[in-house]
Amino acid sequence: MKRFLTLLALLVAASATCWGQGVTDTQVLLGQSAALSGPAQELGKDMQLGATLYFNYVNANGGVNGRKVVLKTLDDGYEPPRAVENTKKLINDDKVFALFGYVGTPTSAAVMPIFTEAKVPYVGAFTGAELLRSPLNRYVFNVRASYFDETEAIVQHLTAMSIDRIGVFYQNDAYGQAGLEGVTRALKKRNLQVAAKATVERNSVDVKKAVAEMSKDQPQAIVMIGAYKGCAAFVKEMKAAGSNPTFWNVSFVGSKALAKELGAEGRGVQVSQVVPFPWDTSVAVVKEYRKLVDDAKVEPGFGTLEGFIAAKVMVEGIRRAGRNLTRESFIKAMESLDPYDAGGFRVTYTPESHNGSRFVDLTIISRDEKFVR
Repeated sequence: MKRFLTLLALLVAASATCWGQGVTDTQVLLGQSAALSGPAQELGKDMQLGATLYFNYVNANGGVNGRKVVLKTLDDGYEPPRAVENTKKLINDDKVFALFGYVGTPTSAAVMPIFTEAKVPYVGAFTGAELLRSPLNRYVFNVRASYFDETEAIVQHLTAMSIDRIGVFYQNDAYGQAGLEGVTRALKKRNLQVAAKATVERNSVDVKKAVAEMSKDQPQAIVMIGAYKGCAAFVKEMKAAGSNPTFWNVSFVGSKALAKELGAEGRGVQVSQVVPFPWDTSVAVVKEYRKLVDDAKVEPGFGTLEGFIAAKVMVEGIRRAGRNLTRESFIKAMESLDPYDAGGFRVTYTPESHNGSRFVDLTIISRDEKFVR
C-alpha cells in the first residue's frame, strides 16, 4: 500500500510538472501576444489566422502525438508595455508551454528578458530584427529571414539598376532602427551611404515633417521601414508634394493591408517578402495552405502564409520531441531540423544557429491591389 501511495504521489507530481509547462495528456498550450487592435491590427490578425488554420487542421487529424495544439492570443495593440503585461500573464498565470507568433520588433525586444529568464521557447516571431538573431538566444527560433537579408536584397536590386541615391523612411523605434541599419550596411558594402532619412512615430500617420525632409533631398528610391498605415500615408503625401521616387518596403509592412490602404496609388510600390508567393500553388506548402484558406473562405496573403508556415515548423518541433514533451526536449528537437522541408520552404536550425530561413523574394503592387513578382 505504501509503495502504491508513493507511486501515486510521483504520478501526481509528474502531472503537475506537465501542467506547469502547458502540457497535459490531451493538449499543448501556446501563448501569443499580437496587435489585434490599433493601426497595426491587420498584421496580428493575419499571423493569428494563418497559424490557427494549420493548428486546426492538425487537431482535426488527431493532433500531435495525441495532443491538440491550443493557441491563446492576447491583444497588445503593437505597444511594448502591453506585450510585457501579456507575456507575464501567459507565462505565470496561463502556464503556456511556449510563446508563438509574436508580432513586432519593439514588442519582441521588450519581452525578451522575460521569456529568457523563464526559459520559455519563443518561436516564429513576425520580425526580422537582429536582436533576436545575434547573439544566439537558445530559446528563440526564427522562421523568417532577417531585415538584413531583406534590405540586402532590395539594395542589391536597386544598385544593379544604377540607382545609388537611396533614402530611408523609418519608424522611430527598434524596428525602424533595425531596418535603417540593414540598409546602411548594404549600402556601405557598395561604398555608398544613405542619401536621406526621415522618421514617423509608431502607430502614427503624421508624416508631414518626414515628407518635407525627404522631398528636400530628392532620393531616387526610398526604403520604408514601418507599418502599413504610416507607410501608406507617406507614399500618398510624397506624391501629393510632387515627389515620386520608387518606394520599397520590407515584409513587416503588411502587404495586403498596405495595398488596400494605398488603393490606386499603390501601383508600382514594391515589397520584399520572406515567404513564397501565396498564389503560386506549384510550391507544395502554398498548395497545402491554399486548400485550407479556400475551405475557410478567407483571402490568401503573405501574412497568413507566414503564420501558417511558422505553425507548421512549431508542430514539427513538437512532433519530433515525442510524447514526453518538455521545453528542453522541444529545444533539442527543433535543433534537429537540419534542414526541415516544410514543402518547398526549407528551415534549418542547429545548436549554433536558430535562424531558420534566408529566403527573400521581391514583389510589386499591380492593378486592383494585386501583387506580381
